[in-house]
Amino acid sequence: MSTSNRRALFQLAARQHGYVTAAQAREIGYSYQAQKHHVDHGNWVRVDRGVFRLMDWPAHPADHLVRWVLWSGAVGVVSHASALSVHDLGDLDPARVHLSVPARFRRSAPEIVLHRPLPPEADIEDREGFRVTTPSRALAECAQARIEQQWLDGAVAEALSRGLTTARRLRAAATELGPTAELGAHIALAATGR
Repeated sequence: MSTSNRRALFQLAARQHGYVTAAQAREIGYSYQAQKHHVDHGNWVRVDRGVFRLMDWPAHPADHLVRWVLWSGAVGVVSHASALSVHDLGDLDPARVHLSVPARFRRSAPEIVLHRPLPPEADIEDREGFRVTTPSRALAECAQARIEQQWLDGAVAEALSRGLTTARRLRAAATELGPTAELGAHIALAATGR
């Protein structure tokens, strides 16, 4: 394999916490046979069908999120309780990763909770190796999903105090998602006096 291919692979892996997909590797110039060779020789670890991790890549707290977004074909967006965790809001630490995916997405895995459809682009932020819903959208998504109101209240209060959202933005995000989200957001905002 050429030095330029290796360099391109490492640059891509650096943006994705050491992960690459089979399709991405193929675009760079690694045939499926070359990919198998790297797995067989311990250079890459197959973490899922079509998803690899380069050996000895340093661990990062967001590794699992990058892995599942790549598993989705890079169409998934970290959302709901997982997005709150990314934004360090509240005490939620979901056991499964929440991903919003396109309506026609058909894969599933026990470690994932899928939500459809994808949120609007305006409600998505780019992170290193994955995309995540904004704090306002994530809070509204959790209200719609009817998480425990006390957890939502705490996350909303924290988001407001840290300037990650405003009462107006949260209300707008909740309105887009419907009456259940509106009610949860209204109760949480009322608890903060807003």
